[in-house]
Amino acid sequence: MPDAIRATTATTPPELTGEDLETWAALATVLEWLPPALDGQLQRDAQLTHFEYGILYALAKAPEHTLRMSVLAGYANSTLSRLSRAAVRMESRGWLRRTPDPADGRYTLAILTEPGHEKVRQATPGHVQVVHRLVLDRLTKPQARQLREISHRIMRAIRDEDGWAPRSRPESSD
Repeated sequence: MPDAIRATTATTPPELTGEDLETWAALATVLEWLPPALDGQLQRDAQLTHFEYGILYALAKAPEHTLRMSVLAGYANSTLSRLSRAAVRMESRGWLRRTPDPADGRYTLAILTEPGHEKVRQATPGHVQVVHRLVLDRLTKPQARQLREISHRIMRAIRDEDGWAPRSRPESSD
């Protein structure tokens, strides 16, 4: 390889091109557009952010509606600081309470209250509807399975630990 080409190659950063660029651009656009669409519906219909809904939903599905804040932060892909600020807002609305973990006082438990459970019940139908309208109804069953597998592969490339997942998966009807 001539020196001029070698020098250009060594100093020119690689670029995404062709189908790689098209794939990345499509995914990056979804990553940018979907969160505000989810937030907008939840804020309009339930006065919640998607982040807050996710916290309340995870607590609603947890045994005894209780999780350690550190576990909840992992599920929410959040720092403890960000989660604590959200918990303060939700505590002031009566949706959750925090208490030291009786098993180990170094940890704090987040506990869903009855008003918090009611907030999740009230917010869920509209959220489910927008998730179907924006994502699930746009896909065939095989495409939905592919999206799930692709998402899991990307998640595993980012982190070794698992994110939040449903405790049990209903049987498929296909």
